[in-house]
Amino acid sequence: MTIDDLNTMDRISFVAAIGWIFEHSPWVAERAWDMRPFQKTEALHRAMVLQVERASRSEQLALLRAHPDLGTRARLSHASASEQSGAGLDQLTREEFDLLTRLNDSYKDKFGFPFLFAVKGSTKYDILKALEMRLPSAPEDEYTEALRQVYRIAEFRLNDYLSEEN
Repeated sequence: MTIDDLNTMDRISFVAAIGWIFEHSPWVAERAWDMRPFQKTEALHRAMVLQVERASRSEQLALLRAHPDLGTRARLSHASASEQSGAGLDQLTREEFDLLTRLNDSYKDKFGFPFLFAVKGSTKYDILKALEMRLPSAPEDEYTEALRQVYRIAEFRLNDYLSEEN
């Protein structure tokens, strides 16, 4: 799939093609469609990020909450399962799994959404360290960081999915 392919699609086809980029939130792609044509993948990513930034707080929270807990095996989209596997989260020891579960639960209790981390290129140790470091954050700071991580996840997904061939 290329950016040119996406630029020629009607809204329904466009959303069907990339609606998964922002986890279980096809509304992002649907709204970005109006900003076509996109010259490069980066322009599409910026357009999608802009739609999230323009969204209501409740829509943003729903997007954050659409992501699974890291290290869980339930309710994973294909993209999330692949990303987590690449970071070794499918190979946690029992102790690591228990620690990650406890930290995830504490994080969710404090902030109201799952811990979000763009895991591509990271190890399970990097992820555990980031979770421990971010847990003491102020709620508004962490909300901003969670959205930043969602944008990075989407950027990785777009770059993996799209070819710049024209």
